[in-house]
Amino acid sequence: MAAQAETQMQAVTGRSAADGSPLDVMLTDAAIGPVRRLVPGRAGLKLWARLASRPVDTARLGLRTTVELGKVALGTSQVEPGPRDKRFADPAWTGNPVLHRLCQAYLVTGSALEHVVDDADLDWRSEQQMRYVVQMLVDAMAPSNNPFLNPAALKTGLDTGGRSYLNGAKQFVQDMASRPRIPAMVDGRGFSVGGNLATTAGAVVLRTPVFELLQYAPRTEQVREVPLLVVPPMINKYYIADLAPERSMVQHWLEAGQQVFVISWRNPAAEYRAWDLDSYAGAVLGALDAVQEITGSDRSHVLGLCAGGIVTSTAVSHLVATGQGDRIAGLTLGVTLLDQERAGTVGSMVDANTAQIAVAQSQRKGYLDGKALAGVFAWLRPNDLIWNYWVNNYLLGKRPPAFDVLVWNSDTTRMPAGLHRDFITMSLENSLTKPGSLTVLGTPVDLGKVDVDSYVVAGSTDHICPWDSCYRSAHLLGGDTRFVLSTAGHIAALVNPPSNPKSNFRVNDALPESAQEWQAGAVTHPGSWWADHVAWLAARSGELKDAPKDLGSAQHDRIGKAPGAYVMEP
Repeated sequence: MAAQAETQMQAVTGRSAADGSPLDVMLTDAAIGPVRRLVPGRAGLKLWARLASRPVDTARLGLRTTVELGKVALGTSQVEPGPRDKRFADPAWTGNPVLHRLCQAYLVTGSALEHVVDDADLDWRSEQQMRYVVQMLVDAMAPSNNPFLNPAALKTGLDTGGRSYLNGAKQFVQDMASRPRIPAMVDGRGFSVGGNLATTAGAVVLRTPVFELLQYAPRTEQVREVPLLVVPPMINKYYIADLAPERSMVQHWLEAGQQVFVISWRNPAAEYRAWDLDSYAGAVLGALDAVQEITGSDRSHVLGLCAGGIVTSTAVSHLVATGQGDRIAGLTLGVTLLDQERAGTVGSMVDANTAQIAVAQSQRKGYLDGKALAGVFAWLRPNDLIWNYWVNNYLLGKRPPAFDVLVWNSDTTRMPAGLHRDFITMSLENSLTKPGSLTVLGTPVDLGKVDVDSYVVAGSTDHICPWDSCYRSAHLLGGDTRFVLSTAGHIAALVNPPSNPKSNFRVNDALPESAQEWQAGAVTHPGSWWADHVAWLAARSGELKDAPKDLGSAQHDRIGKAPGAYVMEP
């Protein structure tokens, strides 16, 4: 079961970087729905025009496909699914002549449709749009998704006297009854925040309308002078940094002697629609003020994860612009996309008009629904995140796996309309790559002037923030930057503890212009990037001192116990 859960987590958190998506695509689709991408519009017209202008090439492709389908019918075709294609892993797909031919015919037809796009020689945007439409169609028409053709479903139905189909029907009705109306990816029974998730001892030492600040109890007799402030994504809850104890980044930092503080964002309702980028960047600075007052340190490390890293980078830029850059001992960015240019396949799907519609939708509602965002996330990877669970949940009548990362992934939050607007605008204009084009807290953002030491970690198979795009982001920062490439995808690259025997990470002391050149010269190290990061922090965290006896201070008294109140808000 553990192996299955790990496989399912990889499905949620990693795949080829070529399938990535910039932030504006996800935020736009979450507001107005991903179905619009199935209507290619101008891209479709361009494709048909290209095919019409090349009738000979089109006819050749049709002839090759017809010949190969004939071989399939005669049983002489050599077409077979790839060794990693789990849809056709059941022996019946090769042993049963009817199912074998269905599988082969599907593969031949799907390949032909993909070649239509390849041969059309479209511009980048149109090609990516059409490739997405074709891939969605090909994935959906797989015979493994059919309850009357899938051999595993048929066998299970016979073995259970039809009970598996009944269970699947019940689960289908439950899943379709509420947003995002996709198959459930996790069995959350048995998990609870504060019970077996987010259990690290600590206290709430500051509460504002926007966030709570958690301070964690030290786990060593001595601690480093310079504390660490963690800024999680505001489109998810903070406890991705504090999952089950053996998979908690917070506990790992504490056991290395680091003083750790974490922001827990509030889950905003419609009344907080005005909260924008300034609101969240100001919150980071407010938390930093409290951290430094409590610890007595005039310097702090700040670590931003995903969207939290974007906000953190703008807050640090503001400190530098106002002459306060020396307050930052080091900046860590985890799977953070600062450079949005062509960041993945469906990055072509958003234009100014579409973005404007999305912003208007969230303004009317007051926020972007987190469940809608979860649905977009899933439809970016339909084979792994939709059809895989379609078969497991509905055709086989099984419960989805129980896994802490998947529980966190399904524990969605809302994004206020103001921040939604600012993020879409910033992403669409790629503002962070253009010094001075974005203003935060009254100062122009220029990441090139952020001359503090930086640690940038990316995921090798991240489909939200492709690693080569994160590498471009690292070049935007002005200080000494260490770029680290961790195993796996978007979340698995972060939640990658030393106990994982499959984990490794790559480093290269040089930072050449090209991501491919960096990769060619990188050295692979076994184990987790956590150990490397702890060493990097320690070298910039001052001397050891006696651990504090109490949490908080006279100015920032303890309000309650971790994990706090905001993380519990629905």
